[in-house]
Amino acid sequence: MTQQRTFIDVFGGCGGLSLGLMQAGWKGLFAIEADTFAFDSLKSNLLAKGGRYRYSWPKWLDREPCEVTKFIETHRDQLKKLAGKVYLITGGPPCQGFSLAGRRKKNDPRNGLFRHYLEIVKIVRPPLLFFENVRGVAVEFGKKHQKKRKRGPGRPRVAFSVKIQQELDALGYKVFPKLVRAADFGVPQLRPRYIMIAIDKVALCGDEEFTPFTWLEEIRKQFLAEKGLPPRRPVWVREAISDLKLRGKKLVPCEDTDGYEQIEYKGPLTHYQSLLHGDMNGTAPNSMRIIKHGDVVRERFAKILETARRGVQLSPAVRKKLGINKMCVVPLNPEKPSHTLTSLPDDLIHYSEPRVLTAREYARLQSFPDWFEFKGKYSTGGNRRVRECPRYTQIANAVPPFLAEVIGLLLARVAEEIENKQKQSNGATKSRSMPEAGRT
Repeated sequence: MTQQRTFIDVFGGCGGLSLGLMQAGWKGLFAIEADTFAFDSLKSNLLAKGGRYRYSWPKWLDREPCEVTKFIETHRDQLKKLAGKVYLITGGPPCQGFSLAGRRKKNDPRNGLFRHYLEIVKIVRPPLLFFENVRGVAVEFGKKHQKKRKRGPGRPRVAFSVKIQQELDALGYKVFPKLVRAADFGVPQLRPRYIMIAIDKVALCGDEEFTPFTWLEEIRKQFLAEKGLPPRRPVWVREAISDLKLRGKKLVPCEDTDGYEQIEYKGPLTHYQSLLHGDMNGTAPNSMRIIKHGDVVRERFAKILETARRGVQLSPAVRKKLGINKMCVVPLNPEKPSHTLTSLPDDLIHYSEPRVLTAREYARLQSFPDWFEFKGKYSTGGNRRVRECPRYTQIANAVPPFLAEVIGLLLARVAEEIENKQKQSNGATKSRSMPEAGRT
């Protein structure tokens, strides 16, 4: 009998990866997420009664945020009972410890979170695994690299991806890694990502030539065609967020934050916007709060838009001329995909207005549908950055749902092949065990 296509999402965040997998036909059992804000977003969208997509969620698991170590300690017996009932375990541990942007700490506790992912894998033993992270997880800084470039703070001599592959190989999984760009999958954002599919070696039935990425390009093209998205170029920033511009719009009180404003929404203007707006019939999505900039900041942003190249990070010379100490500032190009989103909204400047993006504009650049609501604070600062996951961070850290949906379709194709191999193997075994015709 074919095993049900179920999955567990470890480090679920606000639910971007789970949403995409569910849209591809996978059934989510539950997700593990420690942050209160992120879990509130996930719960509001993927656990709500009557929701478009929902986890089945077991009765033994509280519908509350839970740190993964505590989850394993508390629910080890229940996890053991899931062995043979879960087809896929996904995981994308927090990426800040691996990212090539910003500072890294050698002893950052987030760097070791993948070990908890592996511990759950050891207990449940699903046929398929999926892992996603920033490309920095695959960067290696050994001796030969240090001759050309100094190893920055917290950068390992051996790439974390190598360690993960070694661990999975020891557990009996064959690992298939790949670097992808979200922009190639209908997401209006470059966002290079390291992904890894691992398959139980027993499930492969000895096929050493098998690779799960054989069908990726075919599935990608079919996905874009069904969505009506351009097949030969990325979706542009303007196509994603032009309906959310301030210019020419009436400003009204923000629906989820007192003392702030948002635009009076008038509806989508492009195909991509209509695709994400769905059947909301012009209803304003949430998280549209406009950040309040002082006169000095607005003048600086206006100067950047007047003088700097769009879609290119400001050079040290330009930053010095404009009196900007911040390392990463990019005025967006309306006719290109966005740079990779970060948890700092002031890294990116709107392509035609002297301001940073709203959280909903962030969500559009990540391919979240307009009905998906984000909960909690909008942003945070100081030491709270390590402890809190406000809206901008939730969105920036998420797997883009479009990319996740394509991966879900690919994993479903891989599951079909695994099941076909098992049927063939079982048939061959049965045939060999039967007596030859005519013998007594």
